[in-house]
Amino acid sequence: MNSINSISEFHRLLSLPEPRHPLVSVINLTESIFLEDDVWKGFVNRFYCVALKRDAKGKIRYGQQHYDYDKGVLSFTAPNQVQHLDLANMECGSGYLLIFHPDFLLTHSLAKTIGNYSFFSYSVNEALHLSAEEEEDLITILHKIDKECSHIDKHTQEIILSQIELLLNYSNRFYERQFITRKNHNHQLLAKFEKLVDDYFENNAGMQQELLTVQYIAGMMNLSPNYLSDLLRMHTGQNTQQHIHERLIEKAKQKLATTNQSVSEIAYALGFEHAQSFSTLFKKKTSITPLEYRQSFN
Repeated sequence: MNSINSISEFHRLLSLPEPRHPLVSVINLTESIFLEDDVWKGFVNRFYCVALKRDAKGKIRYGQQHYDYDKGVLSFTAPNQVQHLDLANMECGSGYLLIFHPDFLLTHSLAKTIGNYSFFSYSVNEALHLSAEEEEDLITILHKIDKECSHIDKHTQEIILSQIELLLNYSNRFYERQFITRKNHNHQLLAKFEKLVDDYFENNAGMQQELLTVQYIAGMMNLSPNYLSDLLRMHTGQNTQQHIHERLIEKAKQKLATTNQSVSEIAYALGFEHAQSFSTLFKKKTSITPLEYRQSFN
């Protein structure tokens, strides 16, 4: 796997002059020419990338799937995520790339909070589709960052990072808008989620199974775990793990009330390796133990 370690190296691969700042850059895609280099067949960047693309055409493979880029979208990648580009069938179109190295965040509060922006772990097909007004807001911020890269002094880091933080906060707002405006599509996803969870428990009733995880259910829906959790939280107030626990407790209550299975057998059937872990979760969610719940029916 090829590694692009520096902003300078990335500039070279896009046939661009040296960056004005060694740790952050705003790249105009219309000025970029991807070098025919094997690096694009499979690579990881060692820096954050925010891509605002208009009219880009071609395919990018992210993980195990291919996605078309043919609309104006905003996408995010964190350091060390595997990517593949098909240069033979790719047109960059117009737009911007904001790239910044993790070292640029050192000593700044954003170094601790950037992990809270979950869209850095979204898949490419979960990109943010911008309205014209939203796009203009973000381009204005990118121009400010680009301009500030020419002024490297003791204020540069704080000013640029404040603009990056503003861009990320706007993106949070715009994603929430997208979760709402794509209501029909999202309702289909929510219904699929509910069915998958139900099927998981019903189809494995009475048999040993692995504990249902966020990663498993997100994989079955071809969504990233963070995107699924954010979608559920926006529409229901609970993330994926909370939904799974809620449904698991419902199934446990049903078994405790209608069967003679022991607590250990129920825990085993629901996917717990240890009955104590099941009892701890049950009490945390209901304030009583599984045995106390069963005894309440006697």
